[in-house]
Amino acid sequence: QLVLGTSRRGRLARFLTGPGTGETVTELSGDIDVHRVTHERAGRGTLLPSRRRTLSTARLIAGPVAGLVLPVLITALLAQLRGTLNLTSEALLFLLAVVGVACIGGVASAVIASITASLLLNYWFIPPIGAFTLDDPNALVALTVFAVVAATVAAVVDRSLRLSRRSARATAEAETMSSLAGSIVRGEATIPALLERTRETFGMESADLVDEPPDAAPGLTAVPAGAGAWLALHGRTLSSSERRVLAAFAAHVGSAVERARLAQAAAEVEPVKAADRLRTALLRAVGHDLRTPLAAGWAAVTSLRSRDVTFTAEDREELLSTADESMAKLNRLVENLLDLSRLEAGALTLNLRATSLEEVLPPALADVPDVEVADVEAIPAVLADPPLLERVIANLVGNAARHTPPGRKVLVTASALAGRVELRVIDRGPGLPADGRDRLFEPFQRLGDTDNTTGLGLGLALARGLTEAMSGTLSPEDTPGGGLTMVVSLPFAAVPVGAEPSEQSV
Repeated sequence: QLVLGTSRRGRLARFLTGPGTGETVTELSGDIDVHRVTHERAGRGTLLPSRRRTLSTARLIAGPVAGLVLPVLITALLAQLRGTLNLTSEALLFLLAVVGVACIGGVASAVIASITASLLLNYWFIPPIGAFTLDDPNALVALTVFAVVAATVAAVVDRSLRLSRRSARATAEAETMSSLAGSIVRGEATIPALLERTRETFGMESADLVDEPPDAAPGLTAVPAGAGAWLALHGRTLSSSERRVLAAFAAHVGSAVERARLAQAAAEVEPVKAADRLRTALLRAVGHDLRTPLAAGWAAVTSLRSRDVTFTAEDREELLSTADESMAKLNRLVENLLDLSRLEAGALTLNLRATSLEEVLPPALADVPDVEVADVEAIPAVLADPPLLERVIANLVGNAARHTPPGRKVLVTASALAGRVELRVIDRGPGLPADGRDRLFEPFQRLGDTDNTTGLGLGLALARGLTEAMSGTLSPEDTPGGGLTMVVSLPFAAVPVGAEPSEQSV
């Protein structure tokens, strides 16, 4: 199938110059389907008015015809009114016809009308009637003045038409350049779009951007378009005025090329900047959050090994508990870092199987007090990796607990809809402004935390990564009445709980 644009030529132009590309392709298409689509330039010709002529093809044809026919019609009319009007009135009517012809076909048509009108006026209305002779000197002067006035009026009208044409072209050039410049500034016009616009504006066969000046060839016009770029147009030969406008087009194309180069350079630098920001954040976070539990555990173990101090059984138990909590916190931080690294590297292995919420909620909530669970009993099983889903829930509940005011509980609910289970972790904290949600799931972000004792800021980033690895989604919502709700959406399991898991790498 072929899709072609409707011709920009008007109906008369298509009639006079024959079928164009669209008509020819349609005629020769055979079994190929041809679709003709309209556009804003359909039937309106090229964008810039031509300087080569001031009149359309229709007016160039209609002008001489009117110059011959209109005086004859006026002669026939005045012949019926002979004796009613004097010679002056008859000459003025012929002069009016000449002016009308000048407006239609320009100075050449007006000359034809003036000669025709002079001959008819002499033959039919100036004595001796029926002969091309002038016996009265006044009649000779009147006929001469008539011819001069007619030619002068025709010249003035033709000059007015030329100036109007030039003004229209200048206006079209200004509008085109203004639109082109605006699209470049707004970043709307790509280089292929600019080349196509240039080709259509100048009515060329093709427009290309090349790195070196092309060799001279018939129908080839090349202008520089910035450093190391040339705009090459193939088709008709352009006039000097069109070359001037083309140079401005080439300057805009050069600006677009430079803009594209800068954008490409910025795109190449952005990953490096992002990695540098990530590395800086990691070093800053590790410098405190890994050192704090390490220092606490180290201090507890060092105290227990000291021979200078005698500890009671209660003191020893407290020191051992401190060391145990510190090592557990270190272990969780290191596991989060490793899991995030596996996610980013695509090396995390999943064991997906049918998993019920009753299976993963108890261990996920074991370390977080004051959690209320509701409406999870009748929820269908989801397709997930149980240990990873447990970690997702634990991270979300732990984050919600840090932001929940004293005396309030974190609420965990679930619902099933359209083949998916939505698990909601709801807190009644201060919530989060809309402008902070874009950074909510970035690593090493602790939005809303007022201290530096809450971990590396990997919990939500890891929770989203693990959820998406299991073909789920994690998104924030506002809690009615204040707070933040984290929604985990996972698909239903296609097999019953207890079936063999499917192992895959992400």
